[in-house]
Amino acid sequence: MVFACLVSGATVVRLAAAITLAWTHSVQKSVWQEDWRATPAGLELTEVRVEGSGAGMEPPEGAVLKGRFYVAHPVLAPQRGVILRRSGATADWQVCIAGTCRPMAEFVPPEADPVTLTTCE
Repeated sequence: MVFACLVSGATVVRLAAAITLAWTHSVQKSVWQEDWRATPAGLELTEVRVEGSGAGMEPPEGAVLKGRFYVAHPVLAPQRGVILRRSGATADWQVCIAGTCRPMAEFVPPEADPVTLTTCE
């Protein structure tokens, strides 16, 4: 089975086959969420949800407002990896598995930067 994993240096943390990455924009304070699924071809982005717009947080093309989020299903080729940067100036990434969200610092050291989301077995 293929899983999504966080990798930073020698640290590799296996998460689940499907995860959500979430973060809050440092200026706009709007939430951005992405659903990723690990497949043999790579990571597939299945859905994006953006709370509001502005300050570089524009909803993706084709997004539809559902409740407080613009929801989109982008067409993107499977990714080998997604690089996650941590500036320290904002709250940490949230990693959500089966509806439970935890800061990325619970998976990899808080000072780890960059961290790569990739697939693993």
